[in-house]
Amino acid sequence: MEWARSAAGQASAAPPGESAAADVVTALFRAHGLELIRTAILLTGDRTAAEDIVQDAFLGLHRALPRLRDEGRIAGYLRVSVVNGCRSALRARRRALAVRAEREPPACSAEAAVMADEDRRAVIAALARLPLRTREVIVLRYFLDLPHEQIAATLGISRGTVSSTISRALDRLGRDLKESM
Repeated sequence: MEWARSAAGQASAAPPGESAAADVVTALFRAHGLELIRTAILLTGDRTAAEDIVQDAFLGLHRALPRLRDEGRIAGYLRVSVVNGCRSALRARRRALAVRAEREPPACSAEAAVMADEDRRAVIAALARLPLRTREVIVLRYFLDLPHEQIAATLGISRGTVSSTISRALDRLGRDLKESM
């Protein structure tokens, strides 16, 4: 651990204590901290996260210092720790974005919501003004998405009647909605 004592400016032969370990980490931070922060910024694109990652790497180094025997491996240890921290931060960011995307309501303004609600009410009112059989055909076709054959079977009418009823109903709904808006 001679390198640790020399890095901290210590000349004694006694094993480094807690303050000596802190001095070693401080000296290493002065030597490598800026480079590691820049590396983390380039990897994460976030200065705050980069600083946190580098800080965590140096805290890990402080804890691991008594087990480290080779001075030449310290810079590599720190780089690996920072790269792994960046990977973890990016994974966490992706997970957070995925969860947020699943839970976010559609982004529309209050005005758009009111307009959509008014449009819905106008369509329902226009639909209510249609004759019952015509309304049934439209509901079965556009709300239940049934094909013409199933509508005909359900209502006991011919397929041609379904087609012509839909055509006339859409024309009438279009006129009614144009007048009401």
